[in-house]
Amino acid sequence: MSAPFVAEIRIFAGNFAPTGWAQCNGQLLPISQNTALFSLLGTTYGGDGKSTFALPDLQGAAPIQQGQAASGSQYFLGEMSGVQSVTLISTEMPLHTHNIGATQTAANAASPVGGVMAFGGWNDGQGGSGPVNSYNTTNPGATLSPLAAAMAGSSFPHNNMMPSMGLTFIIALQGIFPARP
Repeated sequence: MSAPFVAEIRIFAGNFAPTGWAQCNGQLLPISQNTALFSLLGTTYGGDGKSTFALPDLQGAAPIQQGQAASGSQYFLGEMSGVQSVTLISTEMPLHTHNIGATQTAANAASPVGGVMAFGGWNDGQGGSGPVNSYNTTNPGATLSPLAAAMAGSSFPHNNMMPSMGLTFIIALQGIFPARP
């Protein structure tokens, strides 16, 4: 394999960075010992630009091509976006209803599919006590008030990450200095 370009990033299946490479963990490096790499990265990923600069930090992040996407979104070099977990609020959920139907007609079905809650149903007439018939599939009944359905949820954040696999991103500290076209 040919020598890498300085600042080239590769995915490596090991848990270390080979000689001449560093992990993309956002660490600060001294400019004085990495002048070629600094001339390419500058302070795009951090550092003071006087004595230090930072490497990209790809821990818990998915790389994305910089520039303007077909959607019109603009992505800048070194810009971080997105979150690993999110708490949805009601304005972010699709518009929907929670209609609950019920009737005072006697129950005639054990399954709620195609039916509404019905009168009776907790006695099979033979001394049993289970919900033999709790729904009515022939009488549409009436829709209960929306206030009859209790609030649901607990407002805890949920994981927002796509399926992923942990690998090591490494950046070349040495190699061929890339020429501009």
